[in-house]
Amino acid sequence: MKSFVAIIISLLCAAGLRAELQPPVEKNPPPLDPSNRDLSVKPQDDFFMFANGGWIKRTQMPPEYSRWGSFNELIENNNDALHDIAEKAENTQIDPRLAPETQKVGDYYASGMDEKTIESARLHPLDEEFKKIDSIKDRNDVLKEIAHLHSIGVGALFEFGSGQDAKDSTHDIAQAAQGGLGLPDRDYYTKTDDASKKLRDQYVEHVTKMLTLTGEQQQSAADHARKILALETKLAQASRTRVQLRDPQKNYNKMPVRQLQQLTPDWNWSSYFKDVDVLEPAGVNVQQPEFFKTADQVFKDTSLDDWKAYLRWHLTDDAASELSNDFVNEDFNFNQRILHGTEKIKPRWKRVIASTDGAIGEALGKLYVAFYFPPEAKARALELVNNLKEALTDRIKTLDWMDEPTKREALKKLAAMQVKIGYPDKWLDYSLLPIDRGPFVLNAMRAAKFESTRDLNKIGKPVDRTDWGMTPPTVNAYYESHMNEIVFPAGILQPPFFYVHADDAVNYGGIGAVIGHEMTHGFDDQGRQFDAAGNLRDWWTKKSADEYNKRRKAVVDQFNAYEPLPGMHVNGELTQGENIADLGGVKLAYAALQKALDKNPQEREK
Repeated sequence: MKSFVAIIISLLCAAGLRAELQPPVEKNPPPLDPSNRDLSVKPQDDFFMFANGGWIKRTQMPPEYSRWGSFNELIENNNDALHDIAEKAENTQIDPRLAPETQKVGDYYASGMDEKTIESARLHPLDEEFKKIDSIKDRNDVLKEIAHLHSIGVGALFEFGSGQDAKDSTHDIAQAAQGGLGLPDRDYYTKTDDASKKLRDQYVEHVTKMLTLTGEQQQSAADHARKILALETKLAQASRTRVQLRDPQKNYNKMPVRQLQQLTPDWNWSSYFKDVDVLEPAGVNVQQPEFFKTADQVFKDTSLDDWKAYLRWHLTDDAASELSNDFVNEDFNFNQRILHGTEKIKPRWKRVIASTDGAIGEALGKLYVAFYFPPEAKARALELVNNLKEALTDRIKTLDWMDEPTKREALKKLAAMQVKIGYPDKWLDYSLLPIDRGPFVLNAMRAAKFESTRDLNKIGKPVDRTDWGMTPPTVNAYYESHMNEIVFPAGILQPPFFYVHADDAVNYGGIGAVIGHEMTHGFDDQGRQFDAAGNLRDWWTKKSADEYNKRRKAVVDQFNAYEPLPGMHVNGELTQGENIADLGGVKLAYAALQKALDKNPQEREK
């Protein structure tokens, strides 16, 4: 890290950025703020309110959010940091050869903040894209356009990309999956209660408004919106539920292309592969074969005019946040206000920062970690991880319900679990991605194409285990079962989750619980089905598997009983992975704290 920081700082100095952007001044409250508690509540009666009641009473949820908590507070702090970086990059004269990341971040951010040009251009930067859709003459053209949209990151009809072979985790293979919906999930189309029916009516209104903004007449747009809903409903009815999608065995259906072609006789996969610029793969994991049977029927039965409307809609929907304010505001009204209850749109700079992170996140992240993630933070975080691994090792060894053969495999898996902290060892090379101060939406589209090409190029190749699934500024973490790895971006390794110089109790109660959560995912109802190498393989004896299922079902039943709002129960089957990880994470963090205190007795005496 020291050599990397020295290099990046020297480049930033050459660009004049370092002198303007100083490390952040500590603005966070103390690691433990006694005023957050509600001492009128007994901890044995309601520990949550005892610990958080004071904070809840004095905190108003910002209208820009539909939820608010420590994650969101940290996101706001990181936004301020990224805002400083992006503005300085935008306004600094830079030789791209010396500081390419700074140039790309500055130009991308500048294009997004150029509201005057964006308003003047409206939809015109996408004229060529709409001409391609309008020129469709037959179903071969429909498939060609679907392939083109996939290549620029627009979902249409189905999803296609690369992914690790679940039963040979050393290689990436082609993956085909259900998709093509405009609403968040298939249940939005299939539920029959009044609220769901109303939401579908609002969706039709939203699609109508968006199509009219593209220049279509109101009556025609309304008719097309209803047909788009009907098309998507057919796809939704053939889609698996979120609970069904949690089963990795059922989502593994690797087959040769000729077998996939039999599922969809009305479109040509060889043509599709050519149009997305991929050599025909040896095999494809068709995650939901029954979906593709229906998708083929929809492909055949839908008129060309309706296909054009559907494709125009998905292109517009994908690009809306980078277009003029009439598109942005209608997109916000439905996707945030109606779907999530958010009252107010975020200011432009926050939206552009989010877009920058999504488009060129490792370029932005390279600058972020140079200023906000020092070497001692990485070392301290790794120390926490190691103590949590030791705690889980002890826990596995002492389980009275797990037999010895299964324990050996579990310990082998834990020992092999890789850890990534802060930022990638190998940064993405964006040299082939053109970013300029031209139309914002074209920068976003080029970035999406760059990522799509990078993803498709992995098919048939050995897995690159240096890859990250999140950008360094991200306030989140993850466990990847195919990699058997836990990943903690620099963005979450910040206050209030993690303080480099705070007492162990603070850090184990904060980021320690997050680390334990991700580690536990390796042994939740999904993660436990993968072995030490990340392969989908049953390494459990029947006796231990039966005992595990008893305990898993108890967690499902426990959460099924929770009723956060009248008449609305938690879906314990759907949320069991997160629930298992939450419960396990807190237990492991406490056990790891005891280990840390044993190693440093002076900390226990404080």
